[in-house]
Amino acid sequence: MTSKELMERRNRVLPKAMYTTSTLNAASAKGAVFYDAEGVEYIDFSGGIGVLNAGHCPAPVSRAIAKQAQTLMHTFFNVLTHEPYVLLAEKLVEILPHGEATKVMFVSTGAEAVENAVKIARQATGRQGIICYTGGFHGRTLMGMSLTSKVSYKTGCGPFAPEIYRLPFPDYYHNGHGQAFDAFVEQELENFKKYLSTVVAPDNVAAVILEPVQGEGGFYIVPPRYLQGLHEICKQHGILLILDEVQSGFGRTGKWAAYEHYGVIPDISTWAKSMGSGIPIAAVMGKAEVMDKALPGTLGGTYAGNPVACAGALASIEYMQQIDINRKGEQVGQTLLNFFTKLKKECPAIGEVRGLGAMVAIELVKNQNPNLPDPDLTKNLVAACAARGLFLISAGVYGNVIRVLCPLVISQPMLKKGLEIMREELLKLS
Repeated sequence: MTSKELMERRNRVLPKAMYTTSTLNAASAKGAVFYDAEGVEYIDFSGGIGVLNAGHCPAPVSRAIAKQAQTLMHTFFNVLTHEPYVLLAEKLVEILPHGEATKVMFVSTGAEAVENAVKIARQATGRQGIICYTGGFHGRTLMGMSLTSKVSYKTGCGPFAPEIYRLPFPDYYHNGHGQAFDAFVEQELENFKKYLSTVVAPDNVAAVILEPVQGEGGFYIVPPRYLQGLHEICKQHGILLILDEVQSGFGRTGKWAAYEHYGVIPDISTWAKSMGSGIPIAAVMGKAEVMDKALPGTLGGTYAGNPVACAGALASIEYMQQIDINRKGEQVGQTLLNFFTKLKKECPAIGEVRGLGAMVAIELVKNQNPNLPDPDLTKNLVAACAARGLFLISAGVYGNVIRVLCPLVISQPMLKKGLEIMREELLKLS
């Protein structure tokens, strides 16, 4: 079967809303590469959109999944406990403690994790309001779409959840306007304080939710002083801080959590993607005194914490510990930042290079103007690289950001080969 035949079959049976940005398919994969139906090899710079930090099909994970599937495939955890759930919870508390006592619950997707984090925050505070940010992405469920900024992900899907309040993300590249960076950050913190006086009262706000590094939004990084100041404001007003680490967790930034770079521990955090190496599983973690405020019966789900998913996630984390995934994240990130910083001097189409660890992106613009995004160049670059065996994905509200989410197990020669393809094609096109 050819790739073309598979796409024709796909289009006959799938709704048009299941949009794809590529006509490629994946028949098999290992490490940092995948192969299409014709056996053509592609270097994978997408990592399943941040799911494959430990690589495609890591052997210990595959073995753990197969073993668990032969022993116990399903229970409804709310009525029948199983050990893989408890083991995974214990492992997460070990590597990601939220203060003196931490509690964890599992669901199947990042969007579900966000939904449950909001439920917990509202019950814990007795308040309803949730503050989110422009450029944020938190899923495609009702609450997820309500919190998500990019309008193309939710066209025609309203009405959305009430009591959602959105603030501009502290994006210095687009909004700094020549101001000193530190002054810009302090100004954004003052704007947040004003927001609590002019838009929504703090005693009506249950939580603030944001990504330490925005994923779909374009890899914009929260300034350290901003997140620290935001944390202080939240504590002052009894507002919970929810950090969405779905895309930034498990070694992607060179640490288990992006928030570890900031010296800030959230009240609640959400996790998914590389936690399971492709198995559908997600987690909500939080300080025990917050998590225990949720009422019995309000959390759970049929497939939440499925035994096979838990076994796969536990094996993924143990494998990541064994290979020192955080060190690999640091190494990959340094290679990416060095390469793109040098390339920016050659290519005026690159407006900004930014990243935290191996969560690195380039933003493509016209005339070096941050407010003139170039999505056409971005699309052409993705297509040109695919034709040469490099699979890229874009991001950003305007689709003009190339983000690199390659598996962190990628070898340096393969990483540099992919980057050189990017360089050659970008210089041709720009």
